[in-house]
Amino acid sequence: MHKLLTNQPGQKVLLLGNEAIARGALEAGVAFAATYPGTPSSEISLNLFQVAQETDLYFEYSTNEKVALEVAAAAANSGLRSMCMMKHVGVNVAADALMTLAYVGTRAGLVVISADDPYMFSSQNEQDNRYYGKLSGLSILEPSSVEEAKAMVPYAFDLSETLGEPVILRTTTRINHSNAVVTLGALRAPQTKGRFEKDPFHYVTVPAVSRQLHARLLENMARAQALAEESPYNFEEGNGTWGVICNGVSYTYVADAIQDLKVEDQVRVLRIGFSHPLPAERIGTFLSGCEKVLVVEEGEPYMEEAVKAFAQERGLSLPINGKGPTLFSRLYEFDPAMVRQKLADYFGIACPPSAVPDLSDVPEIPQRPPTLCAGCSHRATFYAVKKATEGMDVIHPSDIGCYTLGFLPPLSMGDFVICMGASTGSAGGFAQATSQKVVSFIGDSTFFHSGIPGLINAVFNNHDMTLVILDNRTTAMTGHQPNPGVDMQELKLEGYGQVALEPLVKAIGVPHVVTIRPYQLKKSIAAIREAVAFEGVSVVIAKEKCALYAKALRQLRGKPFRVSERCQNHRDCISDLGCPAFYLEDDRVHIDADICIGCALCAQVCPENAIVPVKST
Repeated sequence: MHKLLTNQPGQKVLLLGNEAIARGALEAGVAFAATYPGTPSSEISLNLFQVAQETDLYFEYSTNEKVALEVAAAAANSGLRSMCMMKHVGVNVAADALMTLAYVGTRAGLVVISADDPYMFSSQNEQDNRYYGKLSGLSILEPSSVEEAKAMVPYAFDLSETLGEPVILRTTTRINHSNAVVTLGALRAPQTKGRFEKDPFHYVTVPAVSRQLHARLLENMARAQALAEESPYNFEEGNGTWGVICNGVSYTYVADAIQDLKVEDQVRVLRIGFSHPLPAERIGTFLSGCEKVLVVEEGEPYMEEAVKAFAQERGLSLPINGKGPTLFSRLYEFDPAMVRQKLADYFGIACPPSAVPDLSDVPEIPQRPPTLCAGCSHRATFYAVKKATEGMDVIHPSDIGCYTLGFLPPLSMGDFVICMGASTGSAGGFAQATSQKVVSFIGDSTFFHSGIPGLINAVFNNHDMTLVILDNRTTAMTGHQPNPGVDMQELKLEGYGQVALEPLVKAIGVPHVVTIRPYQLKKSIAAIREAVAFEGVSVVIAKEKCALYAKALRQLRGKPFRVSERCQNHRDCISDLGCPAFYLEDDRVHIDADICIGCALCAQVCPENAIVPVKST
């Protein structure tokens, strides 16, 4: 039995933040869940995917976030409690549906998880998705701890049903990926089959209907405002005339700072957990009892700007600050020491520096730059492209996935990356705007997600470009989640279809399509050279299973390689490929047999044929 199905209310268990959120959904009676995987939200999906194998929960990995929200919206409007999970940039993809779904609303609860990523641990930006609350008119909840994240999910479902519209639960990486002890509640049996009741003058958003729905949304915002004023997730602590307003994980840093600085009797804290609409009256009353206020929030000055507006409306002139050159930055994550120091500086509190531990006897941690795994087939494809286009002036638009790491030397295969699927669209733009050759890269999952429209556009406008689809048979970077091209029978799962890339690409109208096996280096170089020479749109499908995924499926068959005595120390293997299985010892090249998967790419590159398989013992 999956650990999240333990039905022992009151039991304390150690859970990852994302596991706690998934457990909260099960305690709320979630019946339908959909997602496109994205860190830091991925483990919510993984756990619900696993739970769905043992229960009546319906779970799907959708083609992209927009589709995930659309299927969840249909389920919620058929009476099923539904949840849709994504990382912060995924909300950009889902926003087209989200903005109008706010008008349409839902019959049953629908919770949309937006997992934001301050410091960009695994993301291309660190946008603050609280602004989606303002943009859409939907309520936002923000937990400050792992246990609160679990508790907020049932509350979010209840709030969604009270308002008749989706609710956004905004987390950050520090909540998603922290572990903490959580007290289990009772599991709620879900309603797993619904019925859609037709009401076109509510659900069909032609202008005449939408005008009425917008008025309804504004009425709902007023109701949500009243609920925010009374929400238990907006609360005050402490005494004194110095005020701190904070949210999310910042609250825990503030609480620690106040305790460390021993100013519990001087500082009052207003923690905001129901952050859109903000509780204007509660904030105004709080401000009235303060001499000065510090707003502590990661990301943008979302609360700070609103708090200043509330103060102006009440005619208050106390100092209110948050972001600034000597205060908090809009960049990156906060940490406890930084919050303690900023709080002390702002209120003029003595803050002795923390003792710095003596680490002089601790060896420096070796630096490991982000790199493709040993034996990754993307490395073979990138090398083949480099050889096939040698001497050409080439632009390499790339995309979001493991292969993004190919931008680093020695491969240097990534010149332009902005968002999921953009490699196909931007490739056409570069081809039209320049006389340079364009060879772009996209993964199989990303191609299904949002790369297809750009390729259709290239065919229609006859752009001169080559697209390389890196088909490693899984969604590798976020943890080997399935995508429409995956053979689900390999995972011993029935009832799924499968979309083959080559027929799909040909059906779009691409005139030149070839599939290569990238470990077959000479054949791959020849095929890529022919594709690049083709005038118009060409597609190369580099088909080879992710090495880690193949290992998990027990499908790796290769033997590790070693460097023999024939090696002349040219180091082409290292300087051209950069595989992490190589290392230098006594100024000679060696291969770590424990991580080499036996792909034989380096053996094909070595000019002396000095790289050979390890003999079986």
